[in-house]
Amino acid sequence: MSAPAAGTHGVPAGRASGILLHPTSLPGPHGIGDLGEAAGRFLDFLAAAGQSLWQVLPLGPTGYGDSPYACFSVFAGNPLLVSLDTLAGKGLLEANELASAPAFPATRVDYGAVIRWKMPLLRAAAERFLRRPGPDGRRALDAFRSEEAWWLDDYCLFMAVKRRFDLRARQKGRAGGAWNREWDRDIALRRPEALARWKRELERETAMEEAIQFFFFSQWDALRAAARQRGIRIVGDLPIFAAPDSADVWAYRELFLLDDEGLPTVVSGVPPDYFSATGQLWGNPLYDWAALENQGFRFWIRRIDAARRLFDVVRIDHFRGFDACWSVPAGSATAERGKWARVPGARLFETLEQELGSLPIIAEDLGVITPEVNALRERFGFPGMRILQFAFDRGEAGRLDAGNRFLPHNHTVDSVVYTGTHDNDTTRGWWASRSSEEMAYLERYAASSDPEVEWRLIRMAMSSVCVYAVVPAQDVLGLGSESRMNSPGTTSAANWSWRMTEASLTPGLASRLRGLAEVYGRLPAGS
Repeated sequence: MSAPAAGTHGVPAGRASGILLHPTSLPGPHGIGDLGEAAGRFLDFLAAAGQSLWQVLPLGPTGYGDSPYACFSVFAGNPLLVSLDTLAGKGLLEANELASAPAFPATRVDYGAVIRWKMPLLRAAAERFLRRPGPDGRRALDAFRSEEAWWLDDYCLFMAVKRRFDLRARQKGRAGGAWNREWDRDIALRRPEALARWKRELERETAMEEAIQFFFFSQWDALRAAARQRGIRIVGDLPIFAAPDSADVWAYRELFLLDDEGLPTVVSGVPPDYFSATGQLWGNPLYDWAALENQGFRFWIRRIDAARRLFDVVRIDHFRGFDACWSVPAGSATAERGKWARVPGARLFETLEQELGSLPIIAEDLGVITPEVNALRERFGFPGMRILQFAFDRGEAGRLDAGNRFLPHNHTVDSVVYTGTHDNDTTRGWWASRSSEEMAYLERYAASSDPEVEWRLIRMAMSSVCVYAVVPAQDVLGLGSESRMNSPGTTSAANWSWRMTEASLTPGLASRLRGLAEVYGRLPAGS
């Protein structure tokens, strides 16, 4: 890794640009994007387009609402991203098994249908691998188990136990539930005799979970190596909080603010603001920061170290939560009754630097950001984020203002500029909802009335002084609101489900992006 540029700390130096695309959005025949051939073709497109960054969302096993920000583990990989074709190529699946796939939609992920079809195949492949791994496979699996045991054992047991209690609930005509509400008390509270009994009873199931995680990390490592060969860095995403129904909260109860039954006493959210009169109630249990600090922040050292295993650069979601978290009493209907609870963020990052060295972190500093949050980010040299869509709407200020920090003339080198993020509408969809005043302001600012408004913003992003420029794939493709990745605060079935088609990324698009990267000094060295 090259030395960091001034003001960007551990983020690799040099102007660069790339595309935001979660692997689930890749094309392919099995209902969901994966880490197989389509991912390799996407890397080829990035290289042809002169792009050196691929930004993804969290890669964990998705739970509630299929959200990558609500995972069953902050350390595990998502089994749904494992390429079945790659497993078939290793003799672990048969062609007729893959041919049994239902007629999945091409432009959406139907998560329920994918889970029902894909998970039994993954378990079948895992069982075959465990029966006949071969000498190389056995050595690789044993090494994986040994290196990752500190999280792997808890995660695999958690998932095996969860399936057992979910099945029991369905047999009684109920949906499954979280570990602290649905499980028997002895295993929910991890009593030693219960842990030993369940480990014996579910030994086969946990071994299959281990094998599936081995598949995921083997395929991800191969994909990341292919990215390196093309000069492409992967930007990952790290949610600040753990999901309430997760192996992490179950295994590390002492690090969260929970009662004696394992239920949260306070939960996360954000206070009422311009966008929501009642705030946002996220529902994650809050950390017991005193307990984390007493343990030398070991949990966070492991989190960041695990993220560096996966990614070249790590975007931390809700960075302002390292200065203070909005703490809402559990059971509240809205986030209105919350209060700010201080967090020892400076001591955390000092410890992380001491243990891990330079930190390649991007801080998601959106929303209402205080001087204290800015000071924390600047002290450790983490680039922040600038969103161009926010530059041309009235927002909280209620007016269009040349002092808006998201306008390109107010950008700084220690920032990453985006046209929009996974939580925004696509730029074309956003544009369709602008007022005539906002439209006129953008046209005056950009000195352009190009009907492809997304390319006006892409050009602005590329020309910005920000060290990195990242564009969602939907904007590169000129798609409307029907292709939006997520609508925050909703549980729409469309959330997280968008997929591109096989023919989406054309040589013409690659040439257009490459031209902008070249003009604005973002072309990788040697391209």
